[in-house]
Amino acid sequence: MQNSLINLAEDYDYPLLNIFLTMMLCFLWVFWFVLLMRIIGDVFRDDDLSGWAKAGWTVFVILLPYLGVFIYLIVRGRGMGERQLRRTQRQEEAFRTYAREGDAITGQAEELSRLAELKNRGAITASEYERAKGKVLGS
Repeated sequence: MQNSLINLAEDYDYPLLNIFLTMMLCFLWVFWFVLLMRIIGDVFRDDDLSGWAKAGWTVFVILLPYLGVFIYLIVRGRGMGERQLRRTQRQEEAFRTYAREGDAITGQAEELSRLAELKNRGAITASEYERAKGKVLGS
């Protein structure tokens, strides 16, 4: 048994160049699918394309993958980066708005609790409390 394994290892011929080429083909294969998924994602995220245009690009990219991807990159490639940049900017702005509103709500709650504490200690009167509460709530 051990002799047969040694003979098998000696008979196996896979030079270093073939290992390199295999690794390169695997890398290109993964790169191709990432590019394909990125293009399909760009097609479906684009608000400027109609439903028929999205369906057309998707069918074209799936049925004729190499030709479809290369034509898509030529025709709409520059816009891919611009659309991604706009999406990222909208997401960041939405996050900033959410964070600001969250801070404002927290600030209002803290201010109202501080006013209630001042009223309970007798530092301000009930009418002063109501006036300050109206200012905090913006009414």
